[in-house]
Amino acid sequence: MAGTEHPGGRKPLPANLVGALEGRFGDRFQRGQAVLGQHGSSESHFAPVLPDAVVFAHSTDDVVALVTLCSAADIPIVPFGAGTSIEGNALAVNGGISLDMSQMDKVIAVNAEDFDCVVQPGVRREELNVHLRDQGLFFPIDPGANATIGGMASTRASGTNAVRYGTMKDAVLSLQIVTPQGKVIRTARRARKSAAGYDLTRLYVGSEGTLGIITEVTLRLHPVPDTISAAVCSFDTLGGAVDTVVQSIQCAVPLARVEILDTKQMIAVNRWSKLDYPEAPTLFFEFHGSPANVAEQVETVKALAESNGGSAFNWSNLPEERTKLWRARHEAYYAAVNMRAGAIGWATDVCVPISRLAECIAETHVDLDKSSVPATILGHVGDGNFHVIFSIDPDVPDEMAEVEAINARLVERALAMDGTCTGEHGIGIGKQAWLVAELGDAVEQMRMIKRALDPQNLFNPGKIFTL
Repeated sequence: MAGTEHPGGRKPLPANLVGALEGRFGDRFQRGQAVLGQHGSSESHFAPVLPDAVVFAHSTDDVVALVTLCSAADIPIVPFGAGTSIEGNALAVNGGISLDMSQMDKVIAVNAEDFDCVVQPGVRREELNVHLRDQGLFFPIDPGANATIGGMASTRASGTNAVRYGTMKDAVLSLQIVTPQGKVIRTARRARKSAAGYDLTRLYVGSEGTLGIITEVTLRLHPVPDTISAAVCSFDTLGGAVDTVVQSIQCAVPLARVEILDTKQMIAVNRWSKLDYPEAPTLFFEFHGSPANVAEQVETVKALAESNGGSAFNWSNLPEERTKLWRARHEAYYAAVNMRAGAIGWATDVCVPISRLAECIAETHVDLDKSSVPATILGHVGDGNFHVIFSIDPDVPDEMAEVEAINARLVERALAMDGTCTGEHGIGIGKQAWLVAELGDAVEQMRMIKRALDPQNLFNPGKIFTL
């Protein structure tokens, strides 16, 4: 309630602000415990942190109104999309308003001849592709979760198609942003290239809502390939699977997707998704192109796989078979965590140059073999990004400490290989120390940008770094 003190010194919502928000948003301003709980948790191991209230936006004007009111009252705003973030990116750690963008879900324009579209931030990637399907186009960035486009832009998401189609930094052509001062700006036009001033689009992509609130996104689209073929191939060793991918890329094979799953992950996937693939190190492939190009790609990769201890390819060529295969991959996190009743999950997120990938995974596997906490490895091996998924018993504090130590060694290993502490999940609240270890004095430059653009520190404070 207004005037009630909050734990940790959080500033309560002033009564006059509560009245103004109720007057402006009506029943789209909510303070019920169920709604606060939904917006105060995430798909991660972090403890829930409830906001003080939730506002559901329907338009850019709504966002401007909220920013204006909260700025005058010195109350933080935390943008919220689908709630699928991994590093606590959307938790209201300083209290304030959770700004739910999920009802801003309109596809504003599709420019088929230019291969781009304009959408509101609450549009989800799966629904966007349904909308685009009849025009022979698709949006390729696929982080697994049915995330919102705004959330994907905020965290610079990528996923299974990144090896061929890139990440959100490659897919976003322009953004409409509401600034902390309540102004509406556009970062670029729809032209495919520009040398006009600073690249503000890339500044906001990956900024996790700390610099501005996204209210429109202009996206690059791609034609649906003539032929799409998917295949599963198991290997004698995890190293053989990794070597196959690295050699395929070195041979310039334009893999559309290639995902690695270790033996424990395959056991979990088979059980969760009711599949019967061999329980061995495995690659999930997808090939895009003309029939002739796909056939050439497949023959090259099959030869490389065979030389590295791979089995015969298990094909999934029908759309429903491919959908089942990739759904199993996307649900691999839940499959791994639920191998242990009542467990909570922790998914790591390092990325290294592909020439060091086999070494990094092998050394990580040594750590996991010694651990008492069940864990699996999977990842977007084509771009050097892989995850360890730990299944932690929340009633055993020593397990969390053990996982923290293993994760620290993993990140240190990746950084020593000139990699990164996060390939796609972002920094949020979980990797702030590692950001400093990775980029050093460059982080102070980031702080300077934050202070200049958001001097009141009201947009998603406490994320990426502390001021």
